[in-house]
Amino acid sequence: MADTFSQAAAVELCYENVNGSCVKTPYSPGPRAVLYAVLGVGALLAVLGNLLVIIAILHFKQLHTPTNFLIASLACADFLVGVTVMPFSAVRSVESCWYFGESYCTFHTCFDTSFCFASLFHLCCISVDRYIAVTEPLTYPARFTVSVSGICIILSWFCSLTYSFSVFYTGANGEGIEELVAALTCVGGCQAPLNQNWVLLCFLLFFTPTVAMVLIYGKIFLVAKHQARKIESAASQAQSSSESYKERVAKRERKAAKTLGIAMAAFLVSWLPYIIDAMIDAYMNFITPPYVYEILVWCVYYNSAMNPLIYAFFYPWFRKAVKLIVTGKVLRSDSSTINLFSEEADID
Repeated sequence: MADTFSQAAAVELCYENVNGSCVKTPYSPGPRAVLYAVLGVGALLAVLGNLLVIIAILHFKQLHTPTNFLIASLACADFLVGVTVMPFSAVRSVESCWYFGESYCTFHTCFDTSFCFASLFHLCCISVDRYIAVTEPLTYPARFTVSVSGICIILSWFCSLTYSFSVFYTGANGEGIEELVAALTCVGGCQAPLNQNWVLLCFLLFFTPTVAMVLIYGKIFLVAKHQARKIESAASQAQSSSESYKERVAKRERKAAKTLGIAMAAFLVSWLPYIIDAMIDAYMNFITPPYVYEILVWCVYYNSAMNPLIYAFFYPWFRKAVKLIVTGKVLRSDSSTINLFSEEADID
């Protein structure tokens, strides 16, 4: 009896003296601080890393290419996840409470879905761009222009925003499951369960471009492997002491495709568990424990912090651009014309 009383007394509510309040997670100060640190680092990386990508591509004229404009728009989506979604989700995940009002809960959910799907649609467009670049490296500049890149960016943002606000801002996600939503809802919570129709559409929006990307990158790597063999054969026959222009272009495009393929693979690893769980939940009356759901959600969020790290690891030009930005040398009047692709580029 005493144990039951002590357990009841230990329960903390998100809003004391409010009927139907959510129960607050009873973390001790140490674990709470660790959780905030881990989640905060993810948000900081998403904000600063993607901001560096955006500044680098927009500032340095040498980076003004159709592919890089797509990457900058992708970084913008990930940056917005870090600013408008991750900090608030960190509080919700650690405290199990939503302290930012019902209105922002709706916008938070809309932003969350919009920016994450925008990342997916941008990656799909980038895969098409890389396919053309690798298979037709010499005609690529005339086929995938800045205008085409701009259309891809507009469509990616339009589709993701339209889907998100149509589902969550209108409340359509809860139609037909009102009783279940009411049973799961408490004061101080911020969840937006999807009914079976909308979760199926969500799955198709994820599955269709994902399958397309896998097929496209599979074709890219087959073509790249064939090109590499041809180059090795030409070199072994000593037909030329130096690579032809076409060979250099092909090598550069293959390297870019490999890097962006890794970014796509990271996206899939981050997203697949969450999408599968969302499908299971919609058809199994939302059986996923809250802590499992939060882990899966943060795997998706952390993807927004991964792309800048991938670029920094594989792209020397990005490392040079970051050095210029961080040291303040980007403020020089002639800094926008620096050759970032040259090993002898002056960054001193």
